[in-house]
Amino acid sequence: MTEYLKVLNEKETEKILSQLKEQFEIKEIPGRLVMRGADRIFLFTGKISNKGIADLEKKVPIERAGVYFAKWENEQVRLSIEGTQILGEQIKKNRFNLETEEQVETWMSGQELLIQTGLKGIVAMKYKEHFLGCGKASENKISNFIPKNRRLKLKTTII
Repeated sequence: MTEYLKVLNEKETEKILSQLKEQFEIKEIPGRLVMRGADRIFLFTGKISNKGIADLEKKVPIERAGVYFAKWENEQVRLSIEGTQILGEQIKKNRFNLETEEQVETWMSGQELLIQTGLKGIVAMKYKEHFLGCGKASENKISNFIPKNRRLKLKTTII
């Protein structure tokens, strides 16, 4: 069965924005939301109309419209790396600031951060002025969602 792109209507977009407000205190989404499947959310800022997207997809299979923005799972929004960068200036809540380059290297290589943060649930990761995606904070760690193909490859030297 083919998964089609679905341009979210006002009510569906408001549901996601409401969750973003609760999680991160986001006030606005700078574009239209498009969904593929049940959970992959893309942010589209182009000029083609919603009907135009639907008409185009009837003629040619479209993998995505816009940039991969977030994943909807368990009634929460997990922002992608680009999603945190796009909304970064608005993220006021559930943000964890990495403090050292070693923490950044650990995070970007796809490893968990074994750290107590006082936060629970989905958190936006930031180092200096750079947002680095989201993780899931629990009592003693932050689980990592960096996709394998985007992880930092650590160099090891064998002597």
